[in-house]
Amino acid sequence: MSKILFVVSGAQYWTLKDGSKHPTGYWAEEVVAPFDEFTAAGHEITVATPGGVIPTVDQRSLTPEMAGGQESADRFRQRLAGIAQLQNPIRIEDVALDDYAAVYYPGGHGPMEDLAVDKDSAHLLVSAMRSAKPLGIVCHGPAAMLPAVDEHGTNVFTGFRVTGFTNVEEEQAGFADKAVWLLQDRLTGIGAHFQEGDAWAPNVVVDRNLVTGQNPASSLDAARELLKKLG
Repeated sequence: MSKILFVVSGAQYWTLKDGSKHPTGYWAEEVVAPFDEFTAAGHEITVATPGGVIPTVDQRSLTPEMAGGQESADRFRQRLAGIAQLQNPIRIEDVALDDYAAVYYPGGHGPMEDLAVDKDSAHLLVSAMRSAKPLGIVCHGPAAMLPAVDEHGTNVFTGFRVTGFTNVEEEQAGFADKAVWLLQDRLTGIGAHFQEGDAWAPNVVVDRNLVTGQNPASSLDAARELLKKLG
């Protein structure tokens, strides 16, 4: 059995262009689907958040419209209630990377608020990339890549093929004109090679030790790719 670290946003809101605070957090499917896939394969999960705060689920991710039906919404809600690690996270700043075989970042708009500027998460990602440990990042989770700069001022994801929540998806979700910045634009800006798939369809990009998923529907496939890397 190996240990896998989930790095989860601790944000409860996302600050929009007009200064308003949109309620958010992590996206249910992007935690539940990989958690169940990893634990079914015999791995142990630890959750880390900024400051060790208990993370908040984005309530929109538990609606039938966003979860893929009432049955899925009910299942996600039930599973989240049963994941004790979400109620007992450790602090990102206390993570010892050597304790983990892989690292996984789920999305939701939460990472746009906190992980996009979190120095401890950035240091963890730099270390993870140097160690070549399997690293999975899904949907808005790649916002955490933005501050991952090494001592030479170079982002460690520059030159990597990646994906994440696209401008088209953000527009269809109703936030493209409200956001201070868009994830696809910022990832392109750090020199990552963004691979855009069809909106809302599964799309996973694998480049060396890095596995990225475009949207919630990509989280299960991303988890399976990480498991392949763990052997």
